[in-house]
Amino acid sequence: MEPQKVQSTLVGRLGELDRLLAVLRAAAEGTAGVALVGGDAGIGKTRLVTELAERARVEGFAVLVGQCAELGDTLPYLPLADALRDVRGELRAALDARPVLGRLLPGGTDAGPESASALTQQQLFGSVLGFLSAQPVLLILEDLHWADQSTRDLVVFLSRMLQGERVCLVGTYRTDDIHRRHPLRRVLAELKRLPSVTSVELSPLDRGEMADYVALLGGTDARMIDEVVDRAEGNPFYAEELLEAATEGCAMTDGLASLLLSRSELLSESAQRVLRGAAVAGRKADHDLLREASGLDELAFEEAMREIVSRGLIRPSGEYGYAFRHALLQEAVYTDLLPGERTRLHAEFARLLTERNASAAELAHHYLAAHDLSGALAASVEAGRRAERLGAPAEAHRHFERALGLWDRVDDAERLAGTDHTRLALRTAAAAADMGDNHRAVAHVRALPPSAEVCERLAYYLYDAGQETEALEIAQAAVEAAPEGPLLGRALATFARTVFWTERHAEAEPLAGRALEVARAAGARDAEKSALIMLASCAEFDGDRDRAEELFAQVAAEESGDLAMDLRGLFHYTRIQFERGAMAEAAATADRGIRLAAETGLSWSTYGTDLRFLRFLIHYTAGEWEQARAAGFGRRVGTIPEAILSSFALFVEVAMGVPEVDERLAWLRPFWRDSLVAYMSRGLAAEHALWRGEPERALDHVTAVLGVLEPSDTGSIRIAAVGLWALAELGRADGADALLGRARSAARTGMGREGTAWLLRAEAEWHRVHGRLDAGAWRAVAEAFDYGFVYEVARSRWRLAEALLAAGDRAAALEEWEQAVKTAESLGARPLGDSLAALGRRARFGPVRRSEPEPAGPDRTAALTGREREVLALVADGLPNREIGERLFIAPKTVSVHVSNILGKLGVASRTQAVAAARRAGLL
Repeated sequence: MEPQKVQSTLVGRLGELDRLLAVLRAAAEGTAGVALVGGDAGIGKTRLVTELAERARVEGFAVLVGQCAELGDTLPYLPLADALRDVRGELRAALDARPVLGRLLPGGTDAGPESASALTQQQLFGSVLGFLSAQPVLLILEDLHWADQSTRDLVVFLSRMLQGERVCLVGTYRTDDIHRRHPLRRVLAELKRLPSVTSVELSPLDRGEMADYVALLGGTDARMIDEVVDRAEGNPFYAEELLEAATEGCAMTDGLASLLLSRSELLSESAQRVLRGAAVAGRKADHDLLREASGLDELAFEEAMREIVSRGLIRPSGEYGYAFRHALLQEAVYTDLLPGERTRLHAEFARLLTERNASAAELAHHYLAAHDLSGALAASVEAGRRAERLGAPAEAHRHFERALGLWDRVDDAERLAGTDHTRLALRTAAAAADMGDNHRAVAHVRALPPSAEVCERLAYYLYDAGQETEALEIAQAAVEAAPEGPLLGRALATFARTVFWTERHAEAEPLAGRALEVARAAGARDAEKSALIMLASCAEFDGDRDRAEELFAQVAAEESGDLAMDLRGLFHYTRIQFERGAMAEAAATADRGIRLAAETGLSWSTYGTDLRFLRFLIHYTAGEWEQARAAGFGRRVGTIPEAILSSFALFVEVAMGVPEVDERLAWLRPFWRDSLVAYMSRGLAAEHALWRGEPERALDHVTAVLGVLEPSDTGSIRIAAVGLWALAELGRADGADALLGRARSAARTGMGREGTAWLLRAEAEWHRVHGRLDAGAWRAVAEAFDYGFVYEVARSRWRLAEALLAAGDRAAALEEWEQAVKTAESLGARPLGDSLAALGRRARFGPVRRSEPEPAGPDRTAALTGREREVLALVADGLPNREIGERLFIAPKTVSVHVSNILGKLGVASRTQAVAAARRAGLL
């Protein structure tokens, strides 16, 4: 809450302000950041972030401020909705383009029951991320200690995902409210470990600072200032209230609550009645609502409000409402209400809000506080439905669970709820599962009388909770009890899912086949797709990749209406096409899936994300490295999922030999305990070491990665091949047989063309370790990769050229060498280019493009695209990437990709050298 008087001078917080400004300035330069501002109530958190907001506006940031409230625990995304109310200009257009955000605003369109899905939250989170990327934004969320779980989840998501956006997110919270079991405590601990998060704790002002502050408030009497400073104990709000009390002739009582109440007791009886009603209304109150609740006529109410506002207890807020000047005031007045008085006022607000069709969550709050259990039940069920449609499963669960708790205490509960007890319990379980609490979902379903539907859901949640044995037994019971129709189809699919990874695996395919028949007969499209995916998985597991691809093609053929299922099907169809080496087909399918995810706001959903990173691998494999690098993987990581995403970038960065590799590896090193992070990032760290002439270090990386991978993991083949490369460079054969044996044991039927090619490379490297340059083996490797893997074909031709030279076939070696050089130059693969240049010098093949900077000739500048020439011209003007992006209407990370390509094509190492080379060539 804002203080009554906002001073032009910020007292005693310049160090903390500098830290916040550093985060803001970094955001302005394209490095998003998060700041958490903590401190006791009244310590000055709002004053500090208000100062930051003023500075941000001067710097061209759009400033959005959202306030949590004590009622906010049941109102999903309350501070986000608050922040979005008054957006203007470019941000308004960005908001209007994202209907899922519009649902949060007053008068927003209700999406209807068909949007009730676990994906809705992912849609909303992705929409928020896209919205914030529209322009530089400072988003301030105040009083996070009152935030609902969905808001807390959103803050965690943004803190992890914001990387190159010009966004500064600031959250404030009361440290004195964060007890050991407070839900924000765990979130704060998690956030403070993230590299993008800056924690700012406000301590009490010292005596000199407090004296300055009281003087700025208007204190002139030295004795009074000393007394205020002594009593306030470094708390600015307490000092302000003490000074106001002394000025008004009140005693300076000990304790802030007593002091606040002593000031309210100076009000007239009518004003006190209005103040008490405002305290029950909560964070803010509409003028008409508060007047009706007070029972005063218009004139008397206005006189009472004028008295309250003049004493600085409440201030006007918005066009037609009021808010307490500080949350502590509202808390003190509310706590002082008599029990009967509190109940009566809540009942009155419930009645008035019902007439106004207010939010169901707010109604449920007032009905419960008024002990109206029937009203609370009906409002809680409706609030749960509304939370589902907003993508807030935690709040939906809270409301549904409350309704279940009231069920047996209310007459005619089924009519009030609009559903029966079993349906409500199943919906409560679904909300628990959607928020990631499968154990709680299991508990809800266990409490129900057994039926086919109940058993199917229980088996499903048990399996997800890791209780596979019991899940299998209950899934079988569901199949036996289910009648013909969609329910039987779902039960069969769940049963097939539970047996897939057990010794009863052979039953999975016939179960899935029967599920498909039943689903088609019942016209249940979502159940049909689920059965097809299970059948395809069975075929792939058994090595029948053609059959698997045929089935995945059926899944991807048309949309079912279940977005999660559709995206899942498109991902797996893309994956199997990619593994078959059908690059063009895989690219088309991936693009279709990415388009669907973007159109539905699901780019950051599980399969939306997987599709985008699979598309990155397709670009990488096809040699489209400029498009691959445009994906913009952030280097600052704080969690394993972030580390996995960041690791993808190393495929291209290591191959190009860019300076960013070492920084990215430094961020990733703490996460090498995770097998997937180790496979990608540490495996590529081994290649990076080899390109730098450090085979011993590369071998250490290989040994470590193989230590965390399962022996049957096909990723072991690639890692073993890199280890054999290292042994060959070291001139050692010890351990070579073990590495080749590891690669061979990990190979399996139907593992795809890339796996086959890496196995052949491991065999060829094994021969090289033993001093045999086998041209036939290396030709087989090059041919195996020649399904569209441009870079690996070039690397294989490098070794093939060496082997042909050793065999005395100079002409064939030259041909392979020239093709490899051409590819390395077109890709910007500098380490490979350097190795090819060294081979060319040894073989006296002739000149080759050098990796060190050299003057750019016409042939080099001619390779620049039109956009790259535009970027180069602005680089010559001395503009940073952010300003270049603004001039050309592209993102700073896209500018960075263009600059890297310019350096590679001109064969230079810096922006200055690029400008000089372009000037020599007459481009500038």
